[in-house]
Amino acid sequence: MAVLVFLVALVLLVIALWDWNWFKGPVERAVQAKTGREFHINGNLDVDLGRVVTVRGDGLTFANAEWSKQPQMASADRAEIDVRFWPLLRGQVMIPEIRMTRPDLLLETAPRKDQPGNWDFLGPSDGKPPVLQRLLIDDGRLQFLDAAGKTDILVALNSGKPKNPDSAPPLLVKGKGRWQGNPFTLDGNTESPLELSNSDHPFRIHLDGRAGATHAIASGTLTNPFALRTFDLDFMLSGQDMEDLYPLIGLAIPSTPPYKLKGRLKRNNDVWRYENFTGTAGDSDLGGTAQIEVGRERPFLKAELFSKRLDFDDLAGFVGAPPKTGSGESANAEQKAEAAELKASARVLPDTPYNLTKLRAMDADVRWKAQRINAPSLPLDDMDAHLTLDAGLLQLQPLNFGVAGGDIRSNVRLDARKDTIDTRLQASIRKVQLGKLFPDAKLAEQASGGISGDIDLRGQGNSVAAMLGSSDGTVAVGMGRGHIGNLIMELAGLDVAESLKFLFTGDKQIPLRCAWGDFGVARGVMTSTALAFDTEDTLILGEGTVDLKQEQLDLLLRPRPKDISILALRSPLRIGGTFKVPSFRPDFKALGVRGAIALTLASITPPAALLATIETGPGKDSNCGGRYAK
Repeated sequence: MAVLVFLVALVLLVIALWDWNWFKGPVERAVQAKTGREFHINGNLDVDLGRVVTVRGDGLTFANAEWSKQPQMASADRAEIDVRFWPLLRGQVMIPEIRMTRPDLLLETAPRKDQPGNWDFLGPSDGKPPVLQRLLIDDGRLQFLDAAGKTDILVALNSGKPKNPDSAPPLLVKGKGRWQGNPFTLDGNTESPLELSNSDHPFRIHLDGRAGATHAIASGTLTNPFALRTFDLDFMLSGQDMEDLYPLIGLAIPSTPPYKLKGRLKRNNDVWRYENFTGTAGDSDLGGTAQIEVGRERPFLKAELFSKRLDFDDLAGFVGAPPKTGSGESANAEQKAEAAELKASARVLPDTPYNLTKLRAMDADVRWKAQRINAPSLPLDDMDAHLTLDAGLLQLQPLNFGVAGGDIRSNVRLDARKDTIDTRLQASIRKVQLGKLFPDAKLAEQASGGISGDIDLRGQGNSVAAMLGSSDGTVAVGMGRGHIGNLIMELAGLDVAESLKFLFTGDKQIPLRCAWGDFGVARGVMTSTALAFDTEDTLILGEGTVDLKQEQLDLLLRPRPKDISILALRSPLRIGGTFKVPSFRPDFKALGVRGAIALTLASITPPAALLATIETGPGKDSNCGGRYAK
């Protein structure tokens, strides 16, 4: 009995004198042995035993990686951790709740790419990962530093009120900083029961971020928020120009009008995927799926895009021009200023240089199809484009448009691997219907026939204007059998009496035998080698140049009437001026060449290269190019 009394007294004495601070040293050494970093409990250490063991520590500090200039990675005024006792005996760490007061966490990327970030200190796990169900934070702070990426984010963290007593409280997030050197703000929360490292109970978030005019809202789940390697989020993205995404995420997208997109953003390690997004860019609808693969020498973008209705001027950024800015058009302030400057300029061709750094910053494989194109001044029907970009070599194969019932099929190659871009354009024009080219319904009724041809140009320069202004190659367009309104022909031939008659009394149709234009291009100057337009009523022969560099026109059209008309001037027509302000005037000085023209009528023949493309129309051969006998 005396022994029993002694033992009870000894236990009571131990309980009375027991101090968990005796274990601070062993705990600190154990953490340092596991992580390789110093850990200190500068205040009290206390433990409450039971089915759920509560470990409480004050004044905690955890050292940073050796390469960091900041000595501490983490600190907290107090941390309380609840651990279930019985699962712990089976080697499973289950943490119902962690409560932290004034925690301060610094996440930092290493100065060398081959080094892990400062958060990678545990090494490979040899057991089941801890399961954390709830996290309570009072006045916390999280900072993320990436010096190489010019990124410094500071976020305030606090636990909010739970929706009900049984649910986990949300974690409120509010912060600001610089991402890729660009100022931004962040606001949001996490919600629902949390098991931060367990994929069966993913971590839900709702974040709202802004960087300048770019606005992103992400809502969904992170499988492991500490790794950020796998997630599935509803993601809305909007802004004034997709070009602004380049300094933020490294995507080199041409300038666009204001845009707004919504879809599912997923990440699987190095692959980011924006699935089934829909939205608008300017006055066009835009949808599809795009994915970016990082971890390569250059990011790789692969996308399948579609538009049910594409506003053609929304593509202007691809050639260095602003979209339209008139009533009902979408454009940002910078684009409106650029459009006003372009309107005041005497030039038409875009002269904004392409950014060589952007063209070399990423690789891409993008397919974009548009079912219908809105282009009031152009009779475009649809579009099919396939773009590839590899280390500065951009190719559009194909870039096809449906045009006026026919199509223009083209391949474009821009080699930006050198300081001056080398460009080649190859295009074929097939079965474009003449009548559909006229925006005026009256004139459209007066014309029919299929236009075909080929374009092959090479040029050097870092803008569209420079490329065309230095180009060499050929341009050939031809048209076979069809018809054209007499009014159009008489106006072209400046037959005053006939034109007035048809304007007031009606028009008749004139069968078109053929028409063609063949140009050689050298150093940006198109020089005609064959230019003719032949009907039963009028033959027009032409010659001259089109200067793509200076944007100047100098063409002479000589009409040869096949009828007799009182008051018919029938003088040659001089087309001059600039691309922006062309001029059309009779050239009375050229009247004396009629005899020379008559001598050439017996040998007018379309260029051989055009014969394969000219449609002869129904029935027999168009008989164009044979002896002129009328």
